[in-house]
Amino acid sequence: MLKQRTLKSLTRAVGVGLHSGQRVELTLRPAQPDTGIVFRRVDLPEPVDIVATATAVSDTRLASTLANGNAKVHTVEHLMSACAGLGVDNMYVDINAEEVPILDGSAASFVFLLQSAGIELQNAPRRFIRMLKTVEVQDGQGATRKWARLEPYHGYKLSFEIEFDHPAVDATGQRVMFDMSTGSYSKDIARARTFGFTKDVEMMRANGLALGGGLDNAIVMDDYKVLNAEGLRYDDEFVKHKILDAMGDLYLIGKPLLASYSAFRSGHALNNLLLRELLSRTDAWEVVTFEDEKLAPSGFAQLARAW
Repeated sequence: MLKQRTLKSLTRAVGVGLHSGQRVELTLRPAQPDTGIVFRRVDLPEPVDIVATATAVSDTRLASTLANGNAKVHTVEHLMSACAGLGVDNMYVDINAEEVPILDGSAASFVFLLQSAGIELQNAPRRFIRMLKTVEVQDGQGATRKWARLEPYHGYKLSFEIEFDHPAVDATGQRVMFDMSTGSYSKDIARARTFGFTKDVEMMRANGLALGGGLDNAIVMDDYKVLNAEGLRYDDEFVKHKILDAMGDLYLIGKPLLASYSAFRSGHALNNLLLRELLSRTDAWEVVTFEDEKLAPSGFAQLARAW
C-alpha cells in the first residue's frame, strides 16, 4: 500500500515575513492520518486552525493567503510547495504571526526543515486526485492572455512559460518542464527564489508591502540586470520559481494530483481559479489509492532524500 506521510518529530524555524517584515516563529509538527496540512495561529487569544484547502484561499495578490473567519495566514505557497515536493500529507504548522517566514525566498529552507524532522509513513492509504478530463481556465485576451490547465496523466508533471519583457529575465530560460517521476524536486526546483523589480518594490513598500524583502531573500532587478552579487542559482531560476509556486498553490487542493499541469503567465489567482473549477467539475476527476505500490507512478513510492 502507498501510505500517507507525516513528520517523525517537530522542527522549528524563525524568520521574517516578506510583506509584513514581522519576526515569525514556525513550528512544524506531526499529525494523524487524513489531517492534511493545518496552519494553527497560536498567537491569538484562542488558537485558530486554518486547514490548507483551495476554498480557504481568501486573497491571491502577491501570495496565497488562507483564512478561517478573521484569522489569516499569508504567503503559504513555498511551504506548501516543499510539502508537495517531498510528499508530506499531514502536518500541523504552528505560527505566531499572520505570515509564513520568507527565509531565503525559495522552498529550500522548508525542504531542509522537513528533512531534518524526518518523514514517516503512516498506516493509511495515500489518496490522490486523478484527472479524468481536461480542465482549463484563462484570463485576458490577446497580449494580456494568461491560462492554466490540468490534463489526465499517470504521474505529476508541470510545464510553465513566462513572458516578462525584461533584459535580465529574457536572457534566461522562459519555459521549463518538471516531472516528479524523473526529476528531483529538492535539486531541480526547491532552490529557485522569488523575484521582483526595484520599481515595484518601492511602490509596494509605500503600500506597506515587501517590508521584509531584500537581496538575501529574493532576486532583485533594476531596469536592466540582476542586483544580487551571487547571480542566479539556476540558468532558468525565474520560470523554475513559477513551477515552485504552482506546486504550492495546487497542493492546496488537499491531496496530491495525478495530472499534467501546464500554464502560460499564470499566478496565484489563476492557479486557485483552476482548483475551484476542478472541484466544481466532479466528472473531471476521481480519488484513487494504490494498494500495490508498483501500480503507482514511478517516483511516488520512495521517500524523498535531502540533496
